[in-house]
Amino acid sequence: MKRLLSVFLTVLGVFALVVPPADARTPFVKPFMGWSSWSLESSTRAGYGTSWLNESHIRDAASAMASKLKSAGYTYVNIDSGWNASQSWVFHTDVNGIPDPDPTRFPSGIPALASYVHSLGLKLGLYAVTGLEKEVYDKNAPIFGTSCRAQDIASRPLTPSNGWGGNWKVDFTNPCAQKYYDSIVARFASWGVDFVKVDGTTADNVPDIRAWSAAIDHARRPMWLTASAWPVPRSIGSALAPYANGVRVDTDVECYCETVSTWDSSVKARWADLPGWLGVFGPQYRPDLDSMPISNNTGSGIQDGISDVERQSVMTFWSMASSPLYVGGDIYFLDDPAVSILTNPEVIAVDQAGTYPTRVTGGDLQVWKKRAPDGRWYAAVYNLGATPADIPVDLGIPGARPVRDLVARQDLGRFRGTWTASAVPPHGSRLIRIG
Repeated sequence: MKRLLSVFLTVLGVFALVVPPADARTPFVKPFMGWSSWSLESSTRAGYGTSWLNESHIRDAASAMASKLKSAGYTYVNIDSGWNASQSWVFHTDVNGIPDPDPTRFPSGIPALASYVHSLGLKLGLYAVTGLEKEVYDKNAPIFGTSCRAQDIASRPLTPSNGWGGNWKVDFTNPCAQKYYDSIVARFASWGVDFVKVDGTTADNVPDIRAWSAAIDHARRPMWLTASAWPVPRSIGSALAPYANGVRVDTDVECYCETVSTWDSSVKARWADLPGWLGVFGPQYRPDLDSMPISNNTGSGIQDGISDVERQSVMTFWSMASSPLYVGGDIYFLDDPAVSILTNPEVIAVDQAGTYPTRVTGGDLQVWKKRAPDGRWYAAVYNLGATPADIPVDLGIPGARPVRDLVARQDLGRFRGTWTASAVPPHGSRLIRIG
């Protein structure tokens, strides 16, 4: 999406290449905000799991987001894996090998669902994977608008591709390979899709992400493109920068248990893993820390599995990273503390500033800083240990400077040299603005 636009037009059955001005590029200056279905699909809690995914539940999630989170900037309703799979998890595509929705899960189809989501002022996302689906290869689907068939674009010898090894590697030297991805994204665009997550990205799949990116340009509909895995290999981070708007930099946040997550499985890992990724990021290229388990700790529905203190630390850490902010839980049961954490405008502004932090100190008592485009500095402290602690912050600016607690939304006074976060609880955090 960050290159010159190419648009393929069908003329007498032949695609003619046209390169108009780059008016359909999608820079996405700010990280997206929304919700993803995967946390609920991955849970073992009764009533959830892979069978949870259906049209009714997605409508409920969209309605909840519109009423409780949209005013704070949350707009993306992202349907994860399974939308084009049966209840027994058999994926299927149409005659041209284009993924189509499972009629049991989505009886009204994706266009009707997208229309409903858009009517609420929200956006709709879909899930895809790298590589050529073996079902598409086996039926040798004709590639729309070409004389090629699916088996023509498979690499020889047949080579497993993606993080599961479940698809075949694509031969992108064959022009029909790009036409195949163009046909998929054109279909998504016709449905009204605004976001695509391409999962299973390995070191061999940079060409796949490039093809998805080009197809989005060709479709002339802005779509956020996330390259995803558990995580994407660090070695290809810079190679993906021209094509992906976001890249998954850590393992799944879900515990695959009866809650959404737990602190040790695997929220805490992100404090250790993010620093190794920060050097690869440039403007408009977002480190995706996965969904946030900030939804529900009381009453009905699946529980987050982390405390309110830990939930705030998640929100603070994601925001300091300028990661996409998307909820991973049942937002139909969104509780009041979650709404308060998720909608704090001063914390959201730290995320939407779009700049990346530096870890000043490591270990159990961590200090992170970053500078916003307006020149203001932000600092966050985290207590990853087991007992309360005081954590000093070197303000790093001459003279006495005003300090504001962004979570409490309180001015703390003016400080010279250092400011100390007092009695930070285990797994707790503080977030301040300096100046």
